[in-house]
Amino acid sequence: MTEFEFLEPDLLDEDLRMVRDQVRRFSRERIVPFADEWEATGEIPRSVFLELGQMGFLGMRHPVEYGGGGMGALASVVLGEELSRSGYGGVASALTVHSDMSISHIAHRGSPAQKQRYLPDACAGRKVGAICVTEPGAGSDVAGMRTRAVRTAEGWVLNGSKTFITNGVHGDIYIVAARTDPEAKGSRGISMFIVDKDNPGLKVTRKFDKHGWRSSDTAELFFDDLALPPDALLGEEGKGFYYIMSTFQNERLVVGALVSGTCARAIELTVDYVRQRQAFGKPLWDQQVVRNKLAWVASKAAAVRALTYQCALMIDQGKDTVREVSMLKAFGAETLQEVVHTCLQLHGGSGYIIGTPVERMARDARILTIGGGATEVMLEEVAKRM
Repeated sequence: MTEFEFLEPDLLDEDLRMVRDQVRRFSRERIVPFADEWEATGEIPRSVFLELGQMGFLGMRHPVEYGGGGMGALASVVLGEELSRSGYGGVASALTVHSDMSISHIAHRGSPAQKQRYLPDACAGRKVGAICVTEPGAGSDVAGMRTRAVRTAEGWVLNGSKTFITNGVHGDIYIVAARTDPEAKGSRGISMFIVDKDNPGLKVTRKFDKHGWRSSDTAELFFDDLALPPDALLGEEGKGFYYIMSTFQNERLVVGALVSGTCARAIELTVDYVRQRQAFGKPLWDQQVVRNKLAWVASKAAAVRALTYQCALMIDQGKDTVREVSMLKAFGAETLQEVVHTCLQLHGGSGYIIGTPVERMARDARILTIGGGATEVMLEEVAKRM
């Protein structure tokens, strides 16, 4: 079996190389043999979260005193790359939404009491997180949010709905964005709240049957007079839009890592296939056009990976990365489409059969030009900073 490896960046220290090797082994032994069943059932067993949590990989960037690893952005990149090399985008997305896109709000902005209550269980995989921002009428337009939280004598009352929520069915800790100032316009007046699954005002109204990422559960949620205590407010009131935008930078970094790992796996599979597949009396690999196509997509994939690591380094240095991660999200997600569809094309008819890895990766890849900020929105973010 070919292992397609990019040039290993000098940025990885011994600890991160160990993380990479252990997650790769976990992916090979504990994900790949079972994930077809998860694709069929539309959910990932809780045992997967527990095992990764026990290994210390679900809280690598969270504070050590609450069960985390206290590591930097490169840890998120290594985790995302190696999980996505499994070839199962749904598994990689569910796990990284938990570790890097939802619970991270508590790690960064939670009070000591909130961190103590939620982070140990989240880092250990005992409880799973979901981030609830997208609404039926407001996807990339976060400022168009309509979900409301009204202050009461007892705390807050939440009403509204969220859609396309990863881990929405089987999650335990929901980080919910809601408008708290009805008079504020646009991005102002939005706050963040922590909602527990057992709150009677929370209803899962629909579990989506998706084109790809079929092993991750994706739901529509409804909040019906959902009562929250005062300490459910996460961070400062009215700062929610800023918090969302800040976390989006990390989300888009992780997307770059998911792209990098998926590209590597698709190229590995395709190089093996064209070396074995005979056509016109010789292996497809002997056709110059085939080799050139693979060399071309491998070059683009290497460029995405280099930009991913550069963005991680900038984040760890405390630099403003909005422009760079927007470039990464747009260029990476669009490059992935080219890579997986080139690989599917080179597999011929077998690449179109459900159940083959390249067919699944082509379906899984499609969401990445949409979720986390559509390509068109990302390009506007870049253009604003030119």
